[in-house]
Amino acid sequence: MNSTTNKKDQGNSNPERAKEAAESAGGRIKEIASNVGQAVSKAASTVGEKADDAAASVGSGMHSLGEKVRQKGPEKGVLGTVTGKVADALEGTGHYLEEKKLSGMADDVTNLIRKNPIPALLIGIGVGFLLSRMMRG
Repeated sequence: MNSTTNKKDQGNSNPERAKEAAESAGGRIKEIASNVGQAVSKAASTVGEKADDAAASVGSGMHSLGEKVRQKGPEKGVLGTVTGKVADALEGTGHYLEEKKLSGMADDVTNLIRKNPIPALLIGIGVGFLLSRMMRG
């Protein structure tokens, strides 16, 4: 009778062991998935920060270029006027990039699209058309 009882116990313990193993594996999988999710989040954050830093760096360069154009260019006449406007545009754009960075630019574009949905849609269609023409040939 003991041998049959042991066999029954072994029969019952195998499904229990399998269940425990499955629960343990499930816990490990959840832990691994959580770790992967955290790593991906950190990587995305790092990429975003680097993109913002790059935009700020470009903005600083444009601002500096605007100052140089203003200093080196003619001050009077038609060329002086054009030089001043180019310098103003470079400095303004550079300042904007330094302050807003890439994430701020995305917010500004989103707000612009919300305020002007029809023109934004038409611009999107136009850009898509031009890209398709460029891809063809």
